[in-house]
Amino acid sequence: MSRRRLPTPTPAGRFTMAELRLAMAAPQPAAGLTSEWRLVDGLRTHTRRSPDPGTGAPPVVLVHGLAVSHRYLTPLAVALARTHPVYLPDLPGFGLTAHPAGTYDVAQHTAHLAAWLRAYRLPRVCVLGHSFGAEVAAALAARHPETVRALVLAGPTGDPTARSRPTLLGRWLVDTLREAKAQAPILLRDVWDAGPRRVAATLSYSVGNAIEADLVRVEAPTLVVTGARDPVVPPAWRDEVARLIPHARTLVVPGAAHNVATTAPAEVAAGVRRLIADTSRVHDG
Repeated sequence: MSRRRLPTPTPAGRFTMAELRLAMAAPQPAAGLTSEWRLVDGLRTHTRRSPDPGTGAPPVVLVHGLAVSHRYLTPLAVALARTHPVYLPDLPGFGLTAHPAGTYDVAQHTAHLAAWLRAYRLPRVCVLGHSFGAEVAAALAARHPETVRALVLAGPTGDPTARSRPTLLGRWLVDTLREAKAQAPILLRDVWDAGPRRVAATLSYSVGNAIEADLVRVEAPTLVVTGARDPVVPPAWRDEVARLIPHARTLVVPGAAHNVATTAPAEVAAGVRRLIADTSRVHDG
């Protein structure tokens, strides 16, 4: 029996050409990941997914940020797919999902994600949201707790000290100087797919979203992940996010910046597995 070859893990903060090719492969199959579309609330929604490894482990759903898509999360998906079925839905208007009439805010994206979970008839999942996706994931856990077994907030935006477009954009510009440059083609393709107006409107929704109101309502065990070099999520905000959630722990990955889920997939996957394992012991007990 032949075995598919998976990309070799790289040191945190780095991103290889092999990972870039994997990220840009959809809708073609690559490293076991395949694409499919389902109608969710009337919108043709694209999902990149892994096969079920047959371990009985709960599914992991990865939720992307505001200007991007499933693409940059594929290295993490491959790392997790060894032990978990992994799903990467493209939010409405992003990636390979159809464009709705307008731009969705956090509440609308959350409602769509909840409808997507119903369409797939998944059991309670571990949901990981990165950046703006963390705002959506937190809202899902707070407003639809019956769907979320465990929550991972990677590089969560929403810092009250950065609730203006210029401040947040300034932090992102600093981050671009700290990120692996091979990620640039992914961002360019994703912005092209979404369109600059949708990206700008989603940025405004992120700046206006008071994530704290959702964080204090989260009941699921939670992991807050950041890169040690992340200027978008400074330590004070990371610690405040963890403080607001009753059952939260933190993970700081040395060498990584804001795109910790992309450039440190092995470290993030290990943290996710530990969280799920601890959650499973609580459920089994």
